[in-house]
Amino acid sequence: MLRRHLGMLFVAILCATQLKAQTDVTKPSPASANAPANANPWEFDLSLNGYLVPQGQSYFSPTLTVDRYRLHMEARYNYEALRTASLWMGYNLSAGKKVVLEATPMIGGVFGNTNGIAPGLQFTVTYRNLQLYSTNEYVFDTTTKAGNFFYTWTQLTYSPSEWFTFGYVVQRTRAYQTPLEIQRGFLVGITYKKVDFTTQIFNIGEADPTTVLSLGYRF
Repeated sequence: MLRRHLGMLFVAILCATQLKAQTDVTKPSPASANAPANANPWEFDLSLNGYLVPQGQSYFSPTLTVDRYRLHMEARYNYEALRTASLWMGYNLSAGKKVVLEATPMIGGVFGNTNGIAPGLQFTVTYRNLQLYSTNEYVFDTTTKAGNFFYTWTQLTYSPSEWFTFGYVVQRTRAYQTPLEIQRGFLVGITYKKVDFTTQIFNIGEADPTTVLSLGYRF
């Protein structure tokens, strides 16, 4: 089962890479009419999150996102539960100039140790160097109602420079066991060119701290 899910994730990443290598010959949408003629409409983001869980099973959770104008696609593994994958499709929306709102309503399918259908919403609110980011989903478990669950990862960050970010983060998850229904913590991140590295530490002073190490690459 684990090999099959890892194989599917590898295929998704390989397909995304091949899409990037192809030359785009489609007619650009009105939203891209002012973009440079040689601009690549495909945007890719690959992230790897390492969860260091005290008194539990530590694990990796990779996520691949692919955007083309309004279209948003996403593949996750070990996010909703261990040995569980999810595939998503959504629609990108944006509004505002000084205060910029970007939102992506999505629908996803979850399969593995947890199986179900999940509506979701990602949104970002940015004002100067201050940013609120949140990704949310509600999984309707097709096996048992007891498996229905609301997941969220929400963070408020401030970036005093282009390469440094710090902030506050909240998550609610069933991927691993914790005595706290809602986990709270702090994050610190650095950026170098197209690479981001972020450290999040949850449950400080409330329970055994859980550390999440995140590595992201945009291509």
